[in-house]
Amino acid sequence: MADGVPSDTPQRREGVPGRWARLRRRWWFRILAVLALLAGLLVLALWLLVARDLPSVNTLRRYEPQLPSYVRSADGTPIHAYAQMRRVQLSYNEFPPLLVRAFMAAEDRTFFSHHGLDFPGLVRAAGEGIIRGKTPRGTSTITQQVVKNIAVGNKATYTRKLREAILAWRIEDTLTKPQIMELYLNTIELGRNSGGVAAASDAYFGKPLDKLTLAQMAYLAILPKGPANYDPDRNTRRALDRRNWVLGEMLRNGFINQGQHDAAVAAPLGTVPRQTPRFERVGGYFVEEVRRQLARTFGENPQDGPYSVYGGGLWVRSSLDPRLQAYAQRALRDGLLRFDRGRGWSGPLAKVAFDGDGWYSAFASRNIGVDYDNWRAAVVIARDTRSVQLGFDDGETGTMPERAAQMPIRGKGGRAFDAIKVGDVLAVAPEGGQWALRSIPRISGGMVVEDPATGRILAMQGGFDSRLQPFNRATQATRQPGSTIKPIVYAAALENGMTPASIVVDGPFCVWQGAGLGQKCFRNFGNARGAGPRTLRWGIEQSRNLMTVQIANATGMDKVVDVIQRLGVSKNRLPPYLSYALGAGETTVLRMVNAYSILVNQGRALNPTLIDFVQDRRGRVIFPAGWRACQGCNARDWDGKPMPRPIVRARQLIDPMVAYQMVHITEGVIQRGTATVLRDLNRPMMGKTGTTTGPTDVWFVGGTPQMIGGLYLGYDNPSNLGGYAQGGVIAAPIFKEFAVPAYEGLDPLPFRAPPGIRMVRIDRGSGRPVQGGWPTDDPLAPVIWEAFRPDSDPRRTRRTANAEAAPVTAAPVQRKAERQSDSDFLQQQGGIY
Repeated sequence: MADGVPSDTPQRREGVPGRWARLRRRWWFRILAVLALLAGLLVLALWLLVARDLPSVNTLRRYEPQLPSYVRSADGTPIHAYAQMRRVQLSYNEFPPLLVRAFMAAEDRTFFSHHGLDFPGLVRAAGEGIIRGKTPRGTSTITQQVVKNIAVGNKATYTRKLREAILAWRIEDTLTKPQIMELYLNTIELGRNSGGVAAASDAYFGKPLDKLTLAQMAYLAILPKGPANYDPDRNTRRALDRRNWVLGEMLRNGFINQGQHDAAVAAPLGTVPRQTPRFERVGGYFVEEVRRQLARTFGENPQDGPYSVYGGGLWVRSSLDPRLQAYAQRALRDGLLRFDRGRGWSGPLAKVAFDGDGWYSAFASRNIGVDYDNWRAAVVIARDTRSVQLGFDDGETGTMPERAAQMPIRGKGGRAFDAIKVGDVLAVAPEGGQWALRSIPRISGGMVVEDPATGRILAMQGGFDSRLQPFNRATQATRQPGSTIKPIVYAAALENGMTPASIVVDGPFCVWQGAGLGQKCFRNFGNARGAGPRTLRWGIEQSRNLMTVQIANATGMDKVVDVIQRLGVSKNRLPPYLSYALGAGETTVLRMVNAYSILVNQGRALNPTLIDFVQDRRGRVIFPAGWRACQGCNARDWDGKPMPRPIVRARQLIDPMVAYQMVHITEGVIQRGTATVLRDLNRPMMGKTGTTTGPTDVWFVGGTPQMIGGLYLGYDNPSNLGGYAQGGVIAAPIFKEFAVPAYEGLDPLPFRAPPGIRMVRIDRGSGRPVQGGWPTDDPLAPVIWEAFRPDSDPRRTRRTANAEAAPVTAAPVQRKAERQSDSDFLQQQGGIY
């Protein structure tokens, strides 16, 4: 461009603002910029305060509601639930369509058409909240309620509502409508400790969802607004009105027809009284021990892990046999009551404080009950000089007259009726249209039944009633075992060279304990005099203390406590003191029963178990580690192939022949020893009674190849039971009460001997081998079969023994080729079992 020639391009003058600069000076532009900035800051603030830490929608996709853990018995029957809230999880297609429509009518009629939010409702709720100065409530869609229940909580604030709305919108893009409805119906809390409609159906109507009527479905649909507001007992009219409103909404939206509506409106609520699960009281001590083991393994609460007891939805297959559990529970309770009878009233079970007519809520909240026959727990709500007014946990009342509470007060004297006060919780039983006082025994005890082939615990009773006495005396109480320890001591002697026919002197025995303690002299039970030289077998059968300490001393207490430790009687190794050979140490019923089961199991180790296996909510076995199903064990019929047998990998704790010798010896305790009360069961049975010093505890442990049981009785704070108390008099009859029905229908199987054991005819009194007589079925027969290890076979001294034979008739002399040996005889009888 030449100088001085004007250009066609417009030139910006110096000092004149450009278009953008002019635009920025406009007032309306500045307002828009400020508004945009404020909007951006608002979005940033919303993200920081509301949306930044929202959970991922994938969290909801993977969400699993907290489910109770269920315990099943050995036959698969549900017997107990560990639940902070009852819940049953179902899939969408398992919910009745009318039930889904009922909840839509009550909560969100356009659920299947909106995208998670009810915009008109949100605006209305926000406006009402601003005008009234309150936080917004209501107008939540079912999708928003799912978000509230699972992700953002229930706090009524604007922030929570915003978070809820954002997440609800996201969920609708990720999950299908049926998936959202499934989450809602499985998680909504509906009162009576029920989470989800399936659990609520059982809680309110005592039946599954598919059995509900339309009127009952409509009632469940009103409960999300507040279960307490529509309690069927306290707010019946209000519940009916709200239910009928839901039915009207269903009719208005075309979910039901007029006939269905009218019939449902005319129906009563039809709810059942509030109740605990029907299987909750089966095997109380057993299922509580299972709970403790599960809690140690998986944790107790949901925060402890995905397989927690109260939230993991575990399915636990236990070893409990409900039939045997009922027999054990009955036998132990009856034994406790027999011993305690005539000792007077033991006092109230508890005391409840209440004002005026508030006894019901105060009493029901304590959850005190008595699970024995027709006994019940009742609180005293009023009294006069002639009767007592009682209240029960179902709201009913009754009367106990003065004549029905005449038993003396234990340890104080006077009548129980005079000591009863308002607020006392009593054990009572129906009598003549009224109620009579009962006394819970102060003495207690524990009982365990075990399968000696597997170690599975079949039954367990840890006291009179787990609801009144939660302490489990079968597993937690450590008591002195008394003479039940003697078979373990004698097993050590057999391991170290003695035989069942060894002669031991039943006579005075003293040991020097040092200058500080002086000389200790042992005594037989009841100060019985010594009987002189006797066989080892006789010492066990008659439970002779003097023979036991002499045997333990000759064997060496270090070897005795080693066997005690190997068999698991003691948790820690005992010091090598002779008093432990007489049961001075402490153990539990479970440990003693397992030790005897090891003897019956031919000395192989057993781990007592209450849990067979644990499955997660999807059926995968998660305990024990490495669990494998037994292939073919559940076949409907025999396929002609060998029966499946589990592989035994147990350690050998003691010589199997020694274990069998001890079992064979303790069969004599039943036949002619301290437990002859069991002899008329007419089946091969081993066992041993026990009575501790005092006596403070009485024991019996024993059984058959099918099951071994054991029990003790004693006060929790050990005190004298009375001079007459003995294991054979008190404990063995309790086991017999259990055994009579428990063994009914079971074949009387003999104990199986291990390979190598030699059965020899001996004279029962002298222990010498016999050639001329045969054992008979008479328990007191002079000739018996005795079990020997090959290296201790007494046949090598046969001629000497015959020359000094006890009075046994000799058989005619036979030629060597014709002479029948004991082994030949046993082969003819079918072998040794």
